[in-house]
Amino acid sequence: MDLPPGPDDRLTAFGTQLIETHMWLREELAQLREDLAANEPPDPQDPRGLRDPRKTRELRAHCLTFCSALSRHHTDEDDGTFPVLAERYPELRPVLEQLTHDHEVVSGILRSVEELLDGFEPGGARRVAAELDGLAALLESHFVYEEKRIVTALNAISAGSAPSRDG
Repeated sequence: MDLPPGPDDRLTAFGTQLIETHMWLREELAQLREDLAANEPPDPQDPRGLRDPRKTRELRAHCLTFCSALSRHHTDEDDGTFPVLAERYPELRPVLEQLTHDHEVVSGILRSVEELLDGFEPGGARRVAAELDGLAALLESHFVYEEKRIVTALNAISAGSAPSRDG
């Protein structure tokens, strides 16, 4: 019989949860980009926008769901996680400022994607794909940087101890 995780296992999970959330977001974005690419028409001026017009609605819903999840994740960090880290570990403030700036850039890209989806027209799939390609590159860099710089501090806060200075 497996025992439920002990308090230390549950508490040290903050950093691990961040990594798992990033993995899920990466997977969702990759799937979204793959689905979009698989349904692009050969002719960029095809009035249907996608090979299968029924897919337009599904892809739009998937994309908006992803955008919402990513926005919520970043809002939670900006409003909750980052202030706690900044208070406990002032040396992380420049890192947190950079991450917050990244969130603002990501938010702009998400707004562009949502606007493109609202007015989906011929050639729209390629424009959405280009925005998602840029988003994927930015997010990969952002996630790696964030994981390297704050996971140790998150786990230390969870466990009630100070992080090592190399994290």
